[in-house]
Amino acid sequence: MQLYNTLSAKEREALIDKAGKDRLTISFYKYAHIGNPGLFRDYLFIHWNNLDVLGRIYVAREGINAQLSVTSENFKDFKDHLDSIGFLEGVRLNIAIEQDNKSFLKLKIKVRKKIVADGLDDGSFDVTNRGVHLNAEQFNTILDDPDTILVDMRNHYESEIGHFQNAITPDVDTFRDSLDIIEEQLAEHKEDRNLVMYCTGGIRCEKASAYYKHKGFQRVFQLEGGIIEYTRQVRRKELENKFTGKNFVFDQRRGERISDDIIAQCHQCGEACDTHVNCANEACHLLFIQCETCAEKMDNCCSDPCKEINALPFEEQKRLRRGKVVSNKIFKKGRSEVLKFKRSQPTKPDIRK
Repeated sequence: MQLYNTLSAKEREALIDKAGKDRLTISFYKYAHIGNPGLFRDYLFIHWNNLDVLGRIYVAREGINAQLSVTSENFKDFKDHLDSIGFLEGVRLNIAIEQDNKSFLKLKIKVRKKIVADGLDDGSFDVTNRGVHLNAEQFNTILDDPDTILVDMRNHYESEIGHFQNAITPDVDTFRDSLDIIEEQLAEHKEDRNLVMYCTGGIRCEKASAYYKHKGFQRVFQLEGGIIEYTRQVRRKELENKFTGKNFVFDQRRGERISDDIIAQCHQCGEACDTHVNCANEACHLLFIQCETCAEKMDNCCSDPCKEINALPFEEQKRLRRGKVVSNKIFKKGRSEVLKFKRSQPTKPDIRK
């Protein structure tokens, strides 16, 4: 039995079009103790492949982190299967605000050391001793408290296109980078201020809240379900929306519109824009913000050299890539030197500002 994806993205895209079925984009996570992640991974693949689930799922000894899509008609069967797994029974599902049938084009379930790359020694603290969960209404209320410090636990390219009002947005490349910065800058407020954190779906804040409690912070809170669930509750309950701009998401959509505000700029011309793209040159694939005008002018590329390569015949492009290590510029997420209007990174960011 093949326990891996066998279709290309283009082949899957054609099948989705042919099926004509609406799909739901969903994310969820759960910290738990999994004795045999490899066996659990295969078990999930067998069942989810039969339900036409597509997505990116990480399984580790510490739990599961899933971003996926499933047809609307199979959603109940998918939820029933989750509920049949002890530690996933009743798990909160974050259903995307904006749906796209092609948010995922492959089913990838991978075994990792951790479900989020955080660089932490989890053995030094109790990851289940998390902070207080806040729903949207409670979150809005605590933000009005002058003793509250609000911290965005996401990376710079995420907060660049959208964030909560008055939030501290550390200009970092990884989740791990922000942990020490926040602890250092807020060390004097471990007992007298509310440390409130948020992220996309809650998984990073779950670990961070336990970490900061271990570090001596007394009043630790996190937005339950992250920005995704917050937006859903705000719209359903008609609450005040305190989030400005777009919420970056890790699928083909790359973003969900939360408010009409555009707070970022095209990295090539500086015009107001918050649309993330990947450079069309497959040897580059840099993630950056590009407006429609620049996309047309640059043939969806980040630079003139990439534009020249992308104009070559496909086989010639493959020949040029042959034997070379894949560029890691994708991980610079908008910091490449070729981008004139990229977001700059201070030498030592002061998150108390």
